[in-house]
Amino acid sequence: MIISASRRTDIPAYYSDWFCNRLREGFVCVRTPMNFHQVSRIALSSDVVDGIVFWTKDPRPLMPRLEELRAYPYYFQFTLTPYGKDMEPGLPDKGAVLLPAFQMLSDMIGPERVIWRYDPILLTARYTADFHITAFRQMAQRLEGYTHKCVISFVDLYRNTQARLSGLGFAPLAEKEIAELAQRLAEIAGRHRLVLETCAETIDLRRFGIAHGHCIDRRLLEQLAGCRLALEKDRNQRPACGCTASIDIGMYDTCRHGCKYCYATHSPKTVAHNTKAHDPFSPLLCGQLQPEDAVHARTVKSCREEQLRFLD
Repeated sequence: MIISASRRTDIPAYYSDWFCNRLREGFVCVRTPMNFHQVSRIALSSDVVDGIVFWTKDPRPLMPRLEELRAYPYYFQFTLTPYGKDMEPGLPDKGAVLLPAFQMLSDMIGPERVIWRYDPILLTARYTADFHITAFRQMAQRLEGYTHKCVISFVDLYRNTQARLSGLGFAPLAEKEIAELAQRLAEIAGRHRLVLETCAETIDLRRFGIAHGHCIDRRLLEQLAGCRLALEKDRNQRPACGCTASIDIGMYDTCRHGCKYCYATHSPKTVAHNTKAHDPFSPLLCGQLQPEDAVHARTVKSCREEQLRFLD
């Protein structure tokens, strides 16, 4: 099985100690998002975990502990955008802190294991198409050689994000605008040796050399694991999502970045409440198991088809 850590929160940035403790204990407990007292206990042994995909905007807290991951194939989806504090209030400076962190992480584990996410792309009076073209070019120049792939997406409006974005002059993009901007970004990516892919986008941009991506990528995981993996498409994601099936061990309303476009955060008050309840030694990301919880061991197994390294 593949562990997603996590679409729901930034585990490397805020919960690295907890995550490493869970690896050491060999299991993690995850509450079902729609049923608080329904809890899955998931084994984390390297015998059954075929790979880990980290989603982060700031991997620095986890970087000194990468040796603890040596038994697992893994890679990072590293989101790095040009937005300021009005959009991403909890993040440190991009140029002085996060771009160097990206480069350092790449030096540590290799550029094939650090995927650059320039997403979501959204347009406001401040963040115009020209702004994105300039910012993408500058970032691509600094990241050339430190990654092989960039993933883009265009912002989706969720009910919990509409109010946050409305005060920032957000303007939805027409399909023609998406195509024009994507073409310019593809040209820049090509000059800096970057493969450009989309994340869960229905629009067809193949004419610009932009394929539909697989953020949880079976092929990359196979390369890292050195064996074939009998993995299927994730049927729990949006229809346009190309990801391989995985188990997410995160929890909604636990990320402190405060990004205005984030679908995984519904209320800053809930985030404050949840993070206050965090215990790095608990099997749960936040809080403790309760007497009324129904804990079920999830049936998991390795999907390795062979143990020998292969070449395609």
